[in-house]
Amino acid sequence: MSFTETLARMGVTLPDAPAPAANYVPAIRAGDLLFVSGQISSGPDGLIKGRLGDGMSIEDGAAAARHCAISLLAQVRTAMDGDLDRLQQVVKLTGFVNCTPDFTDQPKVINGASDFLVEALGESGRHSRSAVGAVLPFGVAVEIEGIFRVR
Repeated sequence: MSFTETLARMGVTLPDAPAPAANYVPAIRAGDLLFVSGQISSGPDGLIKGRLGDGMSIEDGAAAARHCAISLLAQVRTAMDGDLDRLQQVVKLTGFVNCTPDFTDQPKVINGASDFLVEALGESGRHSRSAVGAVLPFGVAVEIEGIFRVR
């Protein structure tokens, strides 16, 4: 089953790849690696804003991270001329969580992206990862960048 078919079975439709918000490109390919710029948490109703440890739950943060992963896949699909099945492996994610200084559950938040990618892509979705606290643009809850192996 293709990745696109698996996403459809999961009820996930990839949106159009978000346009850059500043002076950068959404993705750069170097050999068989595709480096995708950070994708901020955004859903059908707009930006997903919030601060973990200050009124936003870990579950809500994980849901925001899942939206970031969906945007990452949309960027991969666009970079691969519409063919998501050229994706071979999620290599690395770096997740940034908008949080208070005493919040230490960043990995639980970024699990929302990691769990989604493994569910959608199987073994190809397993990856290395970092999860850190940060102040994020526009007050969004999560931003995630990724490195992917493609063909």
